[in-house]
Amino acid sequence: MEKKYMTLALKEATKAYERDEVPIGAVIVKDGQILAKAHNQKETKQNVAEHAEMIAIRKASKKIKNWRLSDCEIYITLEPCPMCASAIHQARISKVYYGCTIGEKNNSEIIEKIFSTTNRNQKVTHVENLNLDECHQIIQQFFKDKRK
Repeated sequence: MEKKYMTLALKEATKAYERDEVPIGAVIVKDGQILAKAHNQKETKQNVAEHAEMIAIRKASKKIKNWRLSDCEIYITLEPCPMCASAIHQARISKVYYGCTIGEKNNSEIIEKIFSTTNRNQKVTHVENLNLDECHQIIQQFFKDKRK
């Protein structure tokens, strides 16, 4: 895992935080080349689908002019939700690295099932929780500030 890509995802999460969005960032990489960076924009765009992962997938697909993101890796500051996990799987992204979990067992089990599904699409071959303090801290601080 390249630490620099997760550092870029954290920078994206910080952009979201500064815009009063849940601080989640995502970066998609193929063969060492960054295809896309994104952060949550759900509040800004008033659209439930504007998660960092979804935006990054759209940007990467546009850049390579193909919805198939085979052999790509995605770096996300937080474990993906089922919607984003399904999009990652459908886009055929092969490796997923995330910085921390939301701590909800059901979410993790659903994600595992989505990523391990074998059908005509390429299976997600590697999923890793990096359990990074920085990722935990930015999420915790955001919600702590919200409660004030």
